[in-house]
Amino acid sequence: MDIRFPERLETFEQGIFAALNERKNRLIAEGRTVYNMSVGTPDFRPCQHIIDAVSEAASKPENYGYSLADLPELLDAVSMHYRQRYGVELRHSEITSIYGSQEGMAHIAMALCDAGDIVLVPDPGYPVFTAGPFLCGADVRTYDLRKENNFLIDFDSIPAELADKAKFMIVSYPLNPVCAAAPDSFYDELIAFASRHNIIIIHDNAYSDIVYTGRPGRSFLSFDGAREVGVEFYSLSKSYNYTGARMSFVVGNEAIVRKFATVRSQIDYGIFLPVQYGAIAALTGPQDSVAAQCEEYNRRNHALSESMTAAGWKVPLSQGTMFSWAPIPEGFDNSNEFVIELMEKTGLIVTPGSSFGALGEGFVRFALVLSPEKIAMAAQAVRDSGMLERR
Repeated sequence: MDIRFPERLETFEQGIFAALNERKNRLIAEGRTVYNMSVGTPDFRPCQHIIDAVSEAASKPENYGYSLADLPELLDAVSMHYRQRYGVELRHSEITSIYGSQEGMAHIAMALCDAGDIVLVPDPGYPVFTAGPFLCGADVRTYDLRKENNFLIDFDSIPAELADKAKFMIVSYPLNPVCAAAPDSFYDELIAFASRHNIIIIHDNAYSDIVYTGRPGRSFLSFDGAREVGVEFYSLSKSYNYTGARMSFVVGNEAIVRKFATVRSQIDYGIFLPVQYGAIAALTGPQDSVAAQCEEYNRRNHALSESMTAAGWKVPLSQGTMFSWAPIPEGFDNSNEFVIELMEKTGLIVTPGSSFGALGEGFVRFALVLSPEKIAMAAQAVRDSGMLERR
């Protein structure tokens, strides 16, 4: 049988990630020490009250049917959390759950675009920002995020004729992978830009609880006019270490939320009820662990910057997210090749910036998933390898 797959799928290849995984397994088999800072999975556990809520709900047979809808208590919890955390009032009709922001980004174009509609995404940016609209048939265009502009959007650099044609625009701060946080003035500019060009804004708010600038992370919806131009994705994965449970929300513009909920009603039967009860516990329970976890990430952030800089590799401090974004050292000119050599000679595994777009070339991303002590050991391994001496 001659099975022919869609040409568009040729865009997606395992590439560098398969190569890194293969080499990692070989190093481990050889007994080498590996410092894996490539995978963005939190190494913290959920709070016990969240685990208990899931366990109790999972012990009840009646919770194993199709949920079909979000529990009213869950919608109440999201509304209360946004009121207390961000000063934003949300009605139930402005909230819908999704199976994680990754799934939401993969499908939201179904609710917003006809085939060929233009969607604007960041470069560098998280891969699903591009993959989701592309798989939905959108015409995906990138806007540049550059170091010289602190990785913020330069709205004047986006041609007016392109902006006028765009259906929606994906924005995220603090942004994985570039680890930049945006000032309040940026959001006012973003909303004005969206209003001027009639562009829907999809704001990914995965990391507003992991910010190191001294200012609290904000919601896009905290700013005047945001609800009129877009929606926000809010995830429990990083703040509450609820990653495998896959629990996120789309909140904001009621028309967009309702249309997206209609699309999702055609492809699933709702979030598993025990997962909903765990989310309720996360949002309504004690929040002190969220701040404590941010402090620990920041200790790792400083440990990475200080120890790597001392080793001869200048790694700047991250402004937010559970990641750090750094230029590759002098003497190297290809991030993929540098990452492979780094892994082979030191056991340190990071992600090449080119995996996040053309403008990611020349950078790497660290995941802050090791203790400060292990980060210091990784930096010592880099120093001892001598690979930074080629310059």
